[in-house]
Amino acid sequence: MASIEKRKLDDGTTSYRVKVRLKGHTPESATFSRLTDAREWVQKTEADIKAGRHFGASKRHTLNELIDSYENSAEHTELKSAKDMRARLKWWRKQYGAKLLQEITPTAVAQGRDVLINENLTVRRRGDDGSVSRVPIEKKRSGATTNRFLAALSTACAYGVKELGWLERNPVERVSKPKENKGRVRFLDDAELPRFLAACRKHSDLYLAVLLSLTTGGRQSEVMGLRWTQIDLKTGRAMLYAGTTKNDDARVLSLVGEAFTLLQERAKVRSLTDDRIFPATHKAKKSSFIALRTPFIAAMKEAEITDFHWHDLRHTCASYLMMNGVSSLEISKVLGHRTMAMVSRYAHLAPSRVSDIGNALAQKMGVA
Repeated sequence: MASIEKRKLDDGTTSYRVKVRLKGHTPESATFSRLTDAREWVQKTEADIKAGRHFGASKRHTLNELIDSYENSAEHTELKSAKDMRARLKWWRKQYGAKLLQEITPTAVAQGRDVLINENLTVRRRGDDGSVSRVPIEKKRSGATTNRFLAALSTACAYGVKELGWLERNPVERVSKPKENKGRVRFLDDAELPRFLAACRKHSDLYLAVLLSLTTGGRQSEVMGLRWTQIDLKTGRAMLYAGTTKNDDARVLSLVGEAFTLLQERAKVRSLTDDRIFPATHKAKKSSFIALRTPFIAAMKEAEITDFHWHDLRHTCASYLMMNGVSSLEISKVLGHRTMAMVSRYAHLAPSRVSDIGNALAQKMGVA
């Protein structure tokens, strides 16, 4: 049901205030200077509401309200990256939080993207008085990081489209994304690997964790979070259950060589009250496993290894597999990648494998 109210304004002109009320829907209103425009708006609005195409909610709700609703949803709280997602959405709150959803246009999102990629980053610094503050540094966000911020906003807007019906379309979908650098591939070469392992050997927990990372390709959290209930010492396998890996897929780690031997020895003296393989010290009450950053850095320094992170142990595993002729598909299974795109970064490490395939093809065709 609609009503049109004619009003005389102080300047002598006439306006028409329209109200549309349909049972089960929030009332909508608008003001026009022409009666024909008012009647057309009534017809269109009523038709859109009945067909489920009307998104007047975007005029009543702000971005803050949308993000609040999304962050309280199970869709968000069940995310492993929920903490990172909140941090990224906090940036968008600060930028556009008070704006109505109808104002969060592709143009506005693009402007936010440009601010993100050109903004100087900050780091936490502790002053002489003990206070902690954030200080800007001469470094800007990468294209990849900027895209993570856009993805966070896109996820919240998609929730507003599909679950709340507050938006007709996700504005982030129509915004171009910054280019990302090709994946970083840093691995220990034949000269660096023995030096690094020799330096790690002085710390038993570090040495075992590094060996497991190198031989299984497991992520740091997957290796450090291992529990004895996941280990099968008879078959030499470690089971990563669904929901515990980055992509939530179950995966099996093959335990081989010295890493397996050290696990067998550790199993003989393990705690009966704590099933963690790398339990945190009694001082680290909030940590799930022992902190190895300090000995890791010390081992790097002793072995004269630079520009290397723990995740590069995973790259080292993949690189050596590729150089030894293991197929990309098999490597993706070992590392737990869902797509081949992540594995393709190692392809250049196996040029001889490409030659072997070409020679085999020529021989099969009888043109070798």
